[in-house]
Amino acid sequence: MPLPKAELHLHIEGTLEPELAFMLAARNGVELPYADTDALSKAYRFEDLQSFLNLYYELMTVLRTEQDFDDLADAYLSRAAAQGVRHAEIFFDPQAHLARGVDMGTVVEGLWRALGRSAENHGISTRLIMCFLRDESAESAMATLEAAKPYLDRITGVGLDSAEVGHPPAKFREVYEAAAGLGLRRVAHAGEEGPPEYITEALDVLGVERVDHGLRCLEDPELVARLVRERIPLTLCPLSNVRLRAVDVLADHPLPAMIDAGLLCTVNSDDPAYFGGYVADNYHAVRDTLGLSREQMRALARNSFLAAFLDDEEELRARYLAEVDAYEFGGAHG
Repeated sequence: MPLPKAELHLHIEGTLEPELAFMLAARNGVELPYADTDALSKAYRFEDLQSFLNLYYELMTVLRTEQDFDDLADAYLSRAAAQGVRHAEIFFDPQAHLARGVDMGTVVEGLWRALGRSAENHGISTRLIMCFLRDESAESAMATLEAAKPYLDRITGVGLDSAEVGHPPAKFREVYEAAAGLGLRRVAHAGEEGPPEYITEALDVLGVERVDHGLRCLEDPELVARLVRERIPLTLCPLSNVRLRAVDVLADHPLPAMIDAGLLCTVNSDDPAYFGGYVADNYHAVRDTLGLSREQMRALARNSFLAAFLDDEEELRARYLAEVDAYEFGGAHG
């Protein structure tokens, strides 16, 4: 039985495994430029963020209908349940779908079909977070928020993702202010490729409650002190960081230093189909490579529930934390 955990940094489009991509392509009459799943699997071995993003957006073309998004989310939730996930806060990228002629309702209602039965089918509570693409315009982000208004009963918060460098958080000040006015929670990718100043800007200008990635905060001791003092969670994705060359090898990952600094760290999988592992695989990797203790592993799992947007369901949060506290580690904990 895996260690109970929440996953807070997961792009649903990044869970598209080669087999499902080919199945959806066949169903929708989409011709992929790969001979078979083996050829596509080889393409998943990209070298940097841009080559990853090129493939990521190319494969989205197979997602056309509500059923496609339902199948995608349900496949993730099934895998997540097997890895000990009890709560998942799932990112989606509507602009990438709207640009292809797939409307907001198709995306949200399709995902919600899977999320709505997740507690019963998989034992996982869920939240849905709509991300803005930071390499698109602020006007496009605002139009996306407007398009999402009929579906806000399904959407818990907003996020900011895609290519970070050259697209500082302040670019999206107005749309984040509008989202806050609608009662949406706010997170943003910052400090993965971009400098620690982007983390500060996300906090001060966008009012984010969690920082996605944030590993470059260690370059700014005052920022670290602030993150510790304000208990701002960081949603780290170790295997992703290695695949995208944020760190050269996992042994160089700053997670132990971040734990020692008192930061509220969580471990997540980001885009697991592309980055070589789902969330428990990330836990196992940092345990084995970085030598984390059982109590450090338990603390990471506790942090994931403390950082979750469960304010309206504190009894559920308390139940999950009790599961972590009661967990008995075996030979392959995590």
